[in-house]
Amino acid sequence: MTKTVYSLFTLFILFLLAPKTIQAQTGPGSSIALQLNPGPDNPRNSEGDFITLKNGHILFIYSRYTGGSTSDHAPAYLASRLSKDGGKTWTQKDEVVVEKEGDMNVMSVTLLRLQNGKIALFYLKKNSEQDCIPMLRISADEAKTWSQPVACITDKQGYFVLNNNRVIQLKNGRLLMAVALHQSLGGKWQNQATLFSYYSDDNGATWKSSPAVPNAQNVLTQEPGVVELKDGRIMMIIRAGGGFQQMSYSTDKGQTWSQIEASNLHSPVSPATIARIPSTKDLLVVWNNNDGSNPAIKGKRTPLTVAISKDEGKTWQHVRNIETDPDGWYCYIAIHFTKKDVLLGYCAGSQQQKTHLSVTRINRLNLAALYK
Repeated sequence: MTKTVYSLFTLFILFLLAPKTIQAQTGPGSSIALQLNPGPDNPRNSEGDFITLKNGHILFIYSRYTGGSTSDHAPAYLASRLSKDGGKTWTQKDEVVVEKEGDMNVMSVTLLRLQNGKIALFYLKKNSEQDCIPMLRISADEAKTWSQPVACITDKQGYFVLNNNRVIQLKNGRLLMAVALHQSLGGKWQNQATLFSYYSDDNGATWKSSPAVPNAQNVLTQEPGVVELKDGRIMMIIRAGGGFQQMSYSTDKGQTWSQIEASNLHSPVSPATIARIPSTKDLLVVWNNNDGSNPAIKGKRTPLTVAISKDEGKTWQHVRNIETDPDGWYCYIAIHFTKKDVLLGYCAGSQQQKTHLSVTRINRLNLAALYK
């Protein structure tokens, strides 16, 4: 990625605003329930999400690449695996969900149980480096069949990134997603993205856009996500440069956003995911807790860390590394809760073997253990 140049004044301000480094304490071990490794005509498995079906089974849909390339633009379709025991074990055979759609591929899955009981499937349809938009399909029969796809962005054209496990439904029923628009300069894709939210008040039939999220300091921004806070505000977490995850807030259900600001989550340029724990109503964050102080892993997507906030993201407690391999590459996290556990689906490749995004792992953690 290209480097973002900051003025000395901007760096000084970020230093003053930044809290102290979060110190992680590795807790009890976690249980790896499934690992999807690359193989012949399958160079990469990545960016999936979960949904619990009404019969109690858990469905995992992910991006399964074909051919010989691991590029984001290489051929891929959406495939699924199923667990009948709460995420402990998974079927060994892929089932095709969406294929032959998009000139390049389809990828990056979000699954969401809507308030009307139906299941929403979001994914990216990618035609070129100048044409990539989120699509929506609906299932009324517990993911046995899906509706025809609906484009979620029709007011603009360009390369829109919507990460996996990113769309939420607010308490008032509004569907909300945060996206990153990457422009092309002279035919070349640009790392710096302009962030927007898109929202729907008719269960995804039509969508409206917010204005661009303000970024006066011109910090490198990419791959945002959103979570609804207890006071009704929406918090956006942003993959960013400058050594921290960035944040923005909306007081009008995602229609407008505040100026981005550095969070207290030290991070390389890598996405984080935040979700609310149903049983305790606290927030859970999963990210790379890497402040760059260790030269061996500076700028790398390792370790993979979880933490809990009881004050809506102001502070984080129970900080715990769940993946610590300095050769690891942990990112694109999906969070899914069962009664007693949390399932994490994420990329878990090797830097040395150059399998960074090629391996997907499902990790099962006991919720009670996260509070110890």
